[in-house]
Amino acid sequence: MKATSASVAVLTALFTADLHAESAGGSTLSLGELTVTPSHNGPLLTDSILTSVDILASDKIEDKNVSNSWELLGQMPGIQLTETRMGAESGKVTFRAFNGEGYINGIKTLIDGIPSNVNSGNQRFIDMIFPLDIDYIEVVRGTNDPRYGLHNIGGNINFVTRQGGNYSDGRLTYGSFDTREVQLAVGHEEGNFAQNYFMAKQDSQGVREHSASNKYSLGGKWFVSDDEQTMKLGVIARLYHHQAEEAGFLTAEQLAASRSQSPAKNDNDGDDRDMKHLSAHADFQLNDDLSLSNKLYFNSYDDDRTVTFTDYPLGNAPRQRRQWQERQTGMLSNLTWHAHEMLTLDGGINYEQQSSEYRRYRYNFGIPTDFDATPARTQNDDSYTLYNTGAYVQAIIQPTEQLKIIPAYRVDQFSGNTELMSGVKGKLQDYGWIEQPKLSVIYSLTPDVNVYANWGRTFQILTGSDGAAYLTPGQTAYAPSINTGKELGVKFQPFADSQARIAVWRQDATDEVSNMPATGTTVGLGKTRRQGIDLQLSVQVNEQWRVWGSHSIQEAKVISAFSAGGQSLAGKEVFSTPRYVSNLGADYQFNDAWRFGLQARAQGDYYIDTLNEQGKYGGFAVLDANVHYQLSASTSLDLQVKNLTDSEYEYVWFDNFFWGGDDRPMFSPAPGRSAYLSVNMKL
Repeated sequence: MKATSASVAVLTALFTADLHAESAGGSTLSLGELTVTPSHNGPLLTDSILTSVDILASDKIEDKNVSNSWELLGQMPGIQLTETRMGAESGKVTFRAFNGEGYINGIKTLIDGIPSNVNSGNQRFIDMIFPLDIDYIEVVRGTNDPRYGLHNIGGNINFVTRQGGNYSDGRLTYGSFDTREVQLAVGHEEGNFAQNYFMAKQDSQGVREHSASNKYSLGGKWFVSDDEQTMKLGVIARLYHHQAEEAGFLTAEQLAASRSQSPAKNDNDGDDRDMKHLSAHADFQLNDDLSLSNKLYFNSYDDDRTVTFTDYPLGNAPRQRRQWQERQTGMLSNLTWHAHEMLTLDGGINYEQQSSEYRRYRYNFGIPTDFDATPARTQNDDSYTLYNTGAYVQAIIQPTEQLKIIPAYRVDQFSGNTELMSGVKGKLQDYGWIEQPKLSVIYSLTPDVNVYANWGRTFQILTGSDGAAYLTPGQTAYAPSINTGKELGVKFQPFADSQARIAVWRQDATDEVSNMPATGTTVGLGKTRRQGIDLQLSVQVNEQWRVWGSHSIQEAKVISAFSAGGQSLAGKEVFSTPRYVSNLGADYQFNDAWRFGLQARAQGDYYIDTLNEQGKYGGFAVLDANVHYQLSASTSLDLQVKNLTDSEYEYVWFDNFFWGGDDRPMFSPAPGRSAYLSVNMKL
């Protein structure tokens, strides 16, 4: 379905909350009731970053029914959800005109401050956490956050889970597509010892035929502190397993015949995925003005996916089995010194080692593909490593109560080796130390009006097991793509009990590369420009009504380019990037027992191919509704109806020449109207 006019689901964005802001004001907004305790000691809070920072609080998270937790960010302004809905490959979150196709993964993902992207930059580790275990979600847009390097091209997202406290929360859900889910979160804190546990199980028959899914997640956190609260030591562990069928993509003709069908070619498609996480945390308050924070972590990712892209009979390229094994070990250390009421110095170092194996098998034509047969050929059987060392320093200078200035500087270095199936070996190309200067300024014109500006550089390097990331024989080196971003914004209170923010931004990249490690596809785009304007507004109308909205206008274009198929890409839009993303929502508290809510989401159409010749697809406008009823102090009911108007829309990609000349758009239809009933228990 083509999207209706942008005004259908548009206004201006965001949030209301009890959010700590420093004396010079801030640029952070929050959706939901969030309380951050003010502190002049310890590590810097994210709201010290003078850019467009948004926070989604737990009351907008814990009662939401989602198949995967990345969907929660659809409530936030300027967020593009790429809803592929192919089994465990469910989708991705992007913003600032970076798309979710997997070719340019420009968003750093963290869970409790731990890097949580896989090697390619994809965000699969998000699936390990469920809504009832999330305390809040931070979204940092722009290029001026110096804390992270790899994948932090357009910004970062941090999922912060619950730590400490005393609670026993449970949630049981049943809904459309025979969806069954149980979540249980328990916290117990006594004296200096805090322990938190989480368990979740979700099963569903899926939106379409051959799309059943079952998964579970287990987690635990154990933290101890001293009597003076100058030391805090802890461990976090998680375990996740997911088995899912894949319904496959549909042609336009198949989509018109039945949106719920799964073609016969996909009868043996599916995914078996395991992920694990273990981290140790050590925080010290060395004196009243000096604090040290340390994190040591291990992430593992094992995936076995069978997939058939098309029924075109020529060759064996469309019928694949992809197996990934990835291990990540790393550390982060941060030192913060509150040297003076006008000066705070903050710095950190990080190190990460990734060790990966990738196997890709091709199978002969068959309907369905027989993945138990001997592969027609083995295309990849690769082992590779990636090592990253990074460091940053920033100064928070506040010469007056109204003015804050933050100069920052970050450097990153990479190395690694690969060994391909043929026995060919190669080293990661030498990027040297990648330098990233940054500068941020905020000025409080009045207590209710803060003007901020920032400038900064980030970078893109190539990932995957093969060239051009690694310099195997015959490969040409790519320079790192340097992104230079600028932003000018104002956060203000247009009237009582309201918050608003307007930000204008631009991000220019040199030598940007479209890189898909799963297929070994590398296309140089050249110089690109992303730019846009974000409008956000929230209003607490009275004790009963709260409304919020956002409208983000964006554009991603190639400015000067390499060529594709002998044609210049200059002036072409970067594919799969809608020109707007919008939100509009309202909550109505009828009385102590009843609460009602509505939320609309919309995005524009986008080109599906590099040359912009295959037309625009993918736009939508969708409305969700929810009703909350408080049965007692400890028990409540939630009814959620998604896609209330039963709109038809779909994710679309271009099936190009890689599948034997069968060029055409391919579709993954979104769910129609669906409903979910949940019972919440808080003991």
